[in-house]
Order: sequence, then C-alpha cells, then structure tokens
Amino acid sequence: MRPSDPSPAVRHVSCRLGFELAAPAVLGLQVAAASLAGDIGSEHLEVTVDRASGAIPIDVVTTTGGGRTHVVRAPAGSLEVRYEATVATGARVLTEVAADVRGTVFDDETIAALRQSRYCPSDTLAGFAGVEFAGVERGPGLGAAIASWVFERLAYEPGSSGPLDTAVDTLVANAGVCRDFAHVTIALCRALGVPARLVAVYAPGLSPMDFHAVVEVRVGHQWEVLDPTRLAPRTSLVRIATGRDAADTAFATTLEGEAELTVCEVSAVSDGDLPADDHRARVAL
Repeated sequence: MRPSDPSPAVRHVSCRLGFELAAPAVLGLQVAAASLAGDIGSEHLEVTVDRASGAIPIDVVTTTGGGRTHVVRAPAGSLEVRYEATVATGARVLTEVAADVRGTVFDDETIAALRQSRYCPSDTLAGFAGVEFAGVERGPGLGAAIASWVFERLAYEPGSSGPLDTAVDTLVANAGVCRDFAHVTIALCRALGVPARLVAVYAPGLSPMDFHAVVEVRVGHQWEVLDPTRLAPRTSLVRIATGRDAADTAFATTLEGEAELTVCEVSAVSDGDLPADDHRARVAL
C-alpha cells in the first residue's frame, strides 16, 4: 500500500480531569498523544492536588502504538490533571492496496488483535458472524464492510450502555456509544479472522466533544483505521492509546486506592477546515 503525502495539519488537543481522592491513590492516565501520533510540536502535562503545585511522582510507561501511560502517585485531596499539545498528525490516505494480502506479518500485535478479549468475545459471536456475513467477500475490504454494517445496524445513543457492556450486550440492545460500536466491529472482525484492535483518539469535529474510540484492522502489512460511528473525519484523528479493547485504552485507571472522577473536559480542534471523509477511502494513523 502506498500512502498519499499531503502536508500534515496541526491539531490542538487538550483535556482537564478532576478526581476526588479520600486516601492516597495511584492512577494510570492515558491522555497524552502517542509518540507515533505525528510531530508533537509542544506538550504540557500538569498534575496538582488541592490546586497546589508540588512534587507529585509521575512515571511514564510506553505501550502499544507508541502510547504513553502516566502513572501518578497522589496524596488524598482534589486531584486535577491538565494536558495540552499541538500535533501535526501522521494520518494519511492509502492510495493503493496490495493485490496479495496473504503476506500478513503475524507479529505480537497482530496475534493479540485476533484473540478474544474482555469486551470483544469473538468466540461467542463466531456463528452469528459466519451467517450474517456469509455473502461478503473475504478480502482486504472485509473489515470496512463490517464497520459499515455496524454503522447501519446500531443506533448511537449516549447513556444507552454501561461500563461493563460487551459487544454481545450492545448487539442485544441495538444501541451504544463509540466504544460499543468499536467493540462490536472488533469482535465481528476477529470472529471472521480479521485482526482488529481499539484505538483511543482525540477527534477534531466530534460532537459532543469527548475522547473517541475507533478501530484498526490489519490488512497485509498495514493497520487501517475505521470509524463505525462516522462521527469525525479519520484523517484528523490523534492517536492516544491502542489495545485489545476499552480495558486497555481507558483514559484513567485506578491502580491502587480509590478515585472518583468529577471532571472530564476534552478539546480537539484543527487548523483550517476539517477534511471530508466518505469512509470508503483507506486511512492509516
């Protein structure tokens, strides 16, 4: 596959998170743009407790796709996290597809993207997927066909799902939000042998603004991004975290102690006009 090479647009992304900690706690934060998201021109992460700056220990752990988890060890109090960055995104449109995709490299990322996971029980959906997509050609366009099916099948309804809902729950409810759309797409892809994974992103153009979840599928030697919600142009996305499902890509995870999320504000804008996306083009982040 050969990518087109337009001049990268600059994205301005930020978030503000607030937590109440009744006792000391350790949090894993995935809010920073991934190191592979593009050219990070400026970046700032600030963590305070009770609005007082101080030496709060922060360790950085690198994850799949260049993601960065900031491990914060905080005392009791009101914890506030502020992050902002400017990123010239590396997203691009793929203008050619290799005629023979049988040369897929089965590295650790691809193998992990074929396995069932907490929110994507692909083994449970194998029979359903086989029947539902019996007439769909098995080839480089299968993942995109599944994402289109999810877009047409499910209703996007904020508040319609809970944090424990799996792809099966979403199919039964016939509604969900971006993570649910992504989980169904991933589970069906894996059930049909297409390596698929979830990517948490900043998404200029998303309304209402929030963190967003999309899907990557492996086609040949390339990971392609699909958005079964079609709520934001894919070439504007800024990668944050990559994993098997939402369990791997949560923007905040309590590693020790207890923390109550009280504030979550997200912003993602682009210089100039947002690009059009007809969702038929092949796009890579």
